[in-house]
Amino acid sequence: MSDNVERLLKVMATLRDPDGGCEWDLAQNFASIAPYTIEEAYEVADAIERNDMVELRDELGDLLLQVVFHARMAEEMGHFTFDDVAAAISDKMEARHPHIFGDAGGSMGETRWESLKAAERESKGEASAMDGVALALPALLRAQKLQKRAARDGFDWPDSSGSEAKIAEEIEEVKGASQDTLEEEAGDLLFAAVNFVRAHGVDAETALKAANAKFERRYRGMEERAAGKFSALDLDAQEELWRQVKRAEKS
Repeated sequence: MSDNVERLLKVMATLRDPDGGCEWDLAQNFASIAPYTIEEAYEVADAIERNDMVELRDELGDLLLQVVFHARMAEEMGHFTFDDVAAAISDKMEARHPHIFGDAGGSMGETRWESLKAAERESKGEASAMDGVALALPALLRAQKLQKRAARDGFDWPDSSGSEAKIAEEIEEVKGASQDTLEEEAGDLLFAAVNFVRAHGVDAETALKAANAKFERRYRGMEERAAGKFSALDLDAQEELWRQVKRAEKS
């Protein structure tokens, strides 16, 4: 293990030391730290998207600290250590790449990869195709994963026309929903939309992320053109600015 990794482990051990450690760090548990872990993963992704290598180095450090933090708490409880975490992921990667680390030969296609993962789930006693899809995933991403799992068992529309018709059906159900059922029907509509774009080979999470970025960029463009008076404009004037921004992008 490198000196810097050893140093980081010692830093965390000191912070969690009941005799002289940090009061905040000592008060934490797995549940309280989990939101920070998720946040740091998103910040890593943000640095990658901005192609900021200095920021990426720092954000990866923040994410590594989260791993060390969780491992330290587990070690204190007698469950596992940081070294066990590293060993477990090494074992998993070697098992998932028998064509590299074993005698299997050949290449790793999607079918082979999924077969290996299915075998792992079975060894853990996960009987359902739905097992192992993390609850903490973003909702769009989790919907897509659940649908892909179902599709592998043959539970899927044969083409996009089925999911397109389902969207139309769900729109009508949202329109006719009571206040008590509106949220449920809206969820069904979004789930159907994920199915529709998945049928076209589109990753729903990536597509919506791009749409968010486009809307934000165009909205800022409207604000700039309105010179600080955008909210005072009527809807027709705001729509005209929207059209101007879109035309400017295309040109």
